[in-house]
Order: sequence, then C-alpha cells, then structure tokens
Amino acid sequence: MAGLLKKPFKLALVQLATGADKAINLSRARSKVLEASRAGASLIVLPECFNSPYGCQYFPKYAETLLPSPPTAEQSPSYHALSALAKETSTYLIGGSIPEYVPDTKKYHNTSLVFSPKGDLLATHRKVHLFDIDIPGKISFHESEVLSPGNKVTIFEIPEYGKIALAICYDIRFPELATIAARKDAFLLLYPGAFNMTTGALHWTLQARARAMDNQVYVALCSPARDMEASYNAWGHSMVVDPNAQVLAEAGEGEEIVYAELEAGKIEETRKGIPLYTQRRFDVYPDISKGKVRYEE
Repeated sequence: MAGLLKKPFKLALVQLATGADKAINLSRARSKVLEASRAGASLIVLPECFNSPYGCQYFPKYAETLLPSPPTAEQSPSYHALSALAKETSTYLIGGSIPEYVPDTKKYHNTSLVFSPKGDLLATHRKVHLFDIDIPGKISFHESEVLSPGNKVTIFEIPEYGKIALAICYDIRFPELATIAARKDAFLLLYPGAFNMTTGALHWTLQARARAMDNQVYVALCSPARDMEASYNAWGHSMVVDPNAQVLAEAGEGEEIVYAELEAGKIEETRKGIPLYTQRRFDVYPDISKGKVRYEE
C-alpha cells in the first residue's frame, strides 16, 4: 500500500527579496525559480506577497483581477508569469500570494495560486484568517481594513506525490485547517507567510513544529527576505519541518533558497512509532474533519 507521499522529491522554498517595482519582483522571482529548478526541485514555493511590498497601503495598488479565470495578461501579469514559469521549468509552482481584486464584489483578497508543470491552474487559496493584531509597544496591524477573507479549506492533489494543503501566514495559527487537511490525507502543509520581527521571534518556528507534531506530516513555511528599509520587516527563516517535528532546513534572514528532500514512508514511520491516529477518542470529542467543512468559495 502506497504511503501518503507516494515517492520522494525535492522541495524548494524561495525566500525572495521584494521591492516597490512589480516587474522587477516578477523578474527576480523568475530567476530564483529557474535556479531552484536547475537544482532539481520538483515543487517550488514563493512567499506571501511575492509581487509587491506587504502592507495595507499597498494591497489596492498592486492588486490584480483573477476572475473570470483565466484572466488576461493585463488583468494579472503575475498569473501569466507563474503559469509560463511552471511550464518552462516543468515544476509544480506555488505562487506565494498576490493581492487580488474582485470587480463584482469590489473586495480585495490575499490569494495564492498553484500551477502544474503544464502551466495549468491547479488550486487557488484566499487567506481565510486575516492578520488583525495589536501588541502594545510592538506592532499593530489590521488586514481587515482592506482585505476580505477567503472561505474554504484548500487541498489539492499532485498525481505523482499525493495531497497538499495550502494556507497563508496567519492561517497557521488556526490548527483546525491543518487537522482537517491531515485527516483528509495531505502529506504536506504549505504556508507562504510574512511573520514580522515580533511574531516571528515568538511563534514562527513553534507554529511550524507544532502543526507537524500535531498531525505527523511535513510542514513548510516560506517567508519573504527581511528588508529593514521596508515599512514592514519580514522575519525570514523559511523552513521545512518533518513529520516528527524536526527542522530539516531553515533559511537565514536574507534572500536565499531552502531545499529539503521529502521522504516517502517518513509519515508512516512516525505514526507507527507514536500512533496518534489509532488512539484518538472520537467517542469523547468530535472529529472536526467530519463536520461542516467548506472546500469551495
């Protein structure tokens, strides 16, 4: 019987340095994805807001229209750049996230796009939990001033490898998404995310390892590179964690690509040693993956 991960592969997380020029950001992303592809990565991930600076003041200016799909090149240059790049490299490409504008609703979203090696759109995830926090003396940030949330759990399947769950940044703080995905047989939880200097130091690594430990699956977090000249300072430290909650690879603060080999059989080995999946007491508490879960917007 095949495991949740059908065969091993190399994962790449591109900790991209972004600036104010969208065209330069897209060009820089292309260069790094090509580099990761040459290094043998089959699945390549870009960070949250990879085509723009991160901040409520930037979302409307950099937003692109994605619906109806496919958009025109004028409506979404990022969509077409990602599609062409996935096809050029014959890789699965996770487009971190971009600001999205929906003309029909006049709403903005923080949206991730997934493309196949043929350049086809496989999945879309809109950030479900908006980053609204206020830590006195540290940071106050409210995405909901501009953005609207997505309304679904996102799980997509890659035929060669298995199921992957996709969420964005603040979504990682809500373990329900991860639990549902793991119980629906996802082998990897992917989070493009831009934690900051306060929340990153507190919880970035802890969240990655916690989601892996709770669900005994692979977890990957992909951050933008840190830029202390920017209005928002990303934490960096993109990382891959294995099903036993061990950090396989971690970036520093600057622009770099992190690689990790994901092993077939590692999930099953971990679950055999600590058999949480046969020890849960759904006679005592509910299985949230069997409740009312939305998989469509």
